[in-house]
Amino acid sequence: MNVILLGPPGAGKGTQAEGIVKEFGLVHISTGDMLRAAVKAGTEMGLKAQEYMTKGALVPDEVVIGIVRDRIAEPDCEKGFLLDGFPRTVNQAIELDKVLASMGKNIDAVVNIVVPDEELLNRLTGRRICKTCQRPYHIMFKPPKVEGICECGGELYQRADDTVETVKNRLDVYHSQTAPLIDYYKEKGVLIDIDGTKTVEGVFEDISNSLKAKV
Repeated sequence: MNVILLGPPGAGKGTQAEGIVKEFGLVHISTGDMLRAAVKAGTEMGLKAQEYMTKGALVPDEVVIGIVRDRIAEPDCEKGFLLDGFPRTVNQAIELDKVLASMGKNIDAVVNIVVPDEELLNRLTGRRICKTCQRPYHIMFKPPKVEGICECGGELYQRADDTVETVKNRLDVYHSQTAPLIDYYKEKGVLIDIDGTKTVEGVFEDISNSLKAKV
């Protein structure tokens, strides 16, 4: 089974990806990990990616697609894979379909974890980190015993990318890029919308049941 995992920042994709990979015996393919691995291995596509990454530029679609193709072609992906963080745009999705078709493969399901922006803002802006030991807290879900103070006595702070303004910008980018992608897969009949406001266990149960129905 070949699966794509979609969801906005703060939807809990990382946690759910772990469960899906374990439950269905899939290979977890994360774009970031894949790029770093290709660069480290010195593959043709990895070297091309490194040229752009060294300049701080975005790696072009054709290079990312090439790296995805190389990874999917490896023997461990024969029984199935979970793509996390890719594709991000409709153009990438179209190119991915072409690559898979040339390999005699296809996408069986696209899991879309849906969480309202208000909930995501609460999740992402509530995170606090200890300046001393880097222990993470959350003012709603995992508050410190003493407000603003870590167990080690260090001061808690909010990371720059966790502020309301930054989080809103991240969500705007996600929606503008991903909304067309969701429609693309909906038209193909492979999209599965999952309510991401449930407990971690509840979300995973819904994902698991939906994927089992696709097998």
